[in-house]
Amino acid sequence: MERVALRTSRWPADGAGEVLETTVASILRDAAERAPDDLALVEGVADRTARRRWTFGRLLADSERAARALLGRFQPGERVAVWANNIPEWLLLEYGCALANLTLVTVNPAFRPRELAYVLGQSGAAGIFLVPEFRGNPMAASLDSVRPQLPALREALSFGDWDAFLDSGSPSQRLPEVTPDDIAQIQYTSGTTGFPKGARLHHRGITNNSRFYAARRGEAARGPAVNPMPLFHTAGSCMAATGCLQYLDAHVLVPYFDPGMVLEVVESEGGAVLGAVPTMLLAMMEHPDFAGRDLSRLRSVVSGGSTVPADLVRRVERVLGVDFAIVFGMTEASPVITQTWPDDTPEDKAGTIGQPLPRADVEIVDPGSGETVPCGEVGELRVRGYQVMRGYHEKPAETAEAIVDGRLRTGDLCSMDERGYCRVEGRLKDMIIRGGENIYPREIEELLFADPAVADVAVVGLPDDRWGERVAAFVRPAAGRRPTEADLVERCRDHLSPQKTPKVWVFVEEFPLTASGKIQKYVLRERFLKGELPA
Repeated sequence: MERVALRTSRWPADGAGEVLETTVASILRDAAERAPDDLALVEGVADRTARRRWTFGRLLADSERAARALLGRFQPGERVAVWANNIPEWLLLEYGCALANLTLVTVNPAFRPRELAYVLGQSGAAGIFLVPEFRGNPMAASLDSVRPQLPALREALSFGDWDAFLDSGSPSQRLPEVTPDDIAQIQYTSGTTGFPKGARLHHRGITNNSRFYAARRGEAARGPAVNPMPLFHTAGSCMAATGCLQYLDAHVLVPYFDPGMVLEVVESEGGAVLGAVPTMLLAMMEHPDFAGRDLSRLRSVVSGGSTVPADLVRRVERVLGVDFAIVFGMTEASPVITQTWPDDTPEDKAGTIGQPLPRADVEIVDPGSGETVPCGEVGELRVRGYQVMRGYHEKPAETAEAIVDGRLRTGDLCSMDERGYCRVEGRLKDMIIRGGENIYPREIEELLFADPAVADVAVVGLPDDRWGERVAAFVRPAAGRRPTEADLVERCRDHLSPQKTPKVWVFVEEFPLTASGKIQKYVLRERFLKGELPA
């Protein structure tokens, strides 16, 4: 691993890896050619006897059947939406669209009619595949209620009729040429700050990014990858799905996140890799089955998507004896920008988000001037490279704001040391300005999370007539514990300067989360200001 001494907070794109001219279709074909009989996909449902399995050869064959059936209904370049939980047919549709040169539009299965109508209408989807219902959400009925508003939507197909759909394709249907520049997916951002925007992700970005991510996990982490991350998120359909294809690892797809079920699947399928956001890991480690499960074949736990508390990293590595890999990125970057290494020191794993992936040009800039800041100073992380999206679908103004001089603005406040290791200091929009002084919530959250009585915490700014903003801490107590405000104030006073100590303390039983597990701080702020949460 090359170490570079930097003078300013910029990591130029290095030559450690090659950007290949690949597509999702080409890596699927390559996997089937290299290992046709190896296990490629497992349906990780709770009932072991009901788990369906695909080899790489069968995965390609079924995906090609899906592609031919799709081309009987849609033209290359059209957009097809998928609205379902993690089922194998979701992946077959993803690969089928890739082979047919159709753009897959991913839709959160928790969406209600208004949200569904927005995504289908804004994307101009010509078709949608869906499950009739998921976790009490009447999806088929919701689609029926909004379909009159969607004149571009010609086809609506139920995954319950998947076999009939596959049979409808013509075996003689020729599959089109697909290029690395073609748009593979429109992924709608998870919306921690409001209505989502559709990031147009191309084949080159998705395939190379997932290959670099999987490579950095190291050879020790090869083997079945258990994936409870939602497929409509880039961690599921990009990192996990296309990463497994390129390294011939079995993709064990969990239908939805349930901590007990995930623990059982990791044990019974011999999971070598587990991907989960911090809220998932906390739920699994708090589950009564955790201590009794044989997780000895687990080699790597990968987490990101939101701030990963340092104490959680130490706890997972200590208890499970695995490598805890931190990934940092965003949907618009396909998605990984930085990642830790297996041989990083405990301090780097717990305190940083690693170094940039190969071929990513990363810098920390002053948000106002756009100038690169010296090493160690805080600024906005921006990235240029092969993985940057082609822009937001039909949103030129938002695209121009997000991509400046070819660099994608992440909105994350970070610092970079002379080795290129980055640290997250907070979100640009979350930064609290109290009396003209910048306060970064991450620092306060890390301190409070280390308290055994605290299960999770979110620090936000609230409006204040005198200071501009005041610091508020929303705390979820650990099971069987009840921290007091006085104890937590004393902890902050012992370790932080006075202005960083929260003035408002709110104890909650749960946090509002996005589907990918990120705490929606703006929802907490709005609920508190409306008087819906007790002070």
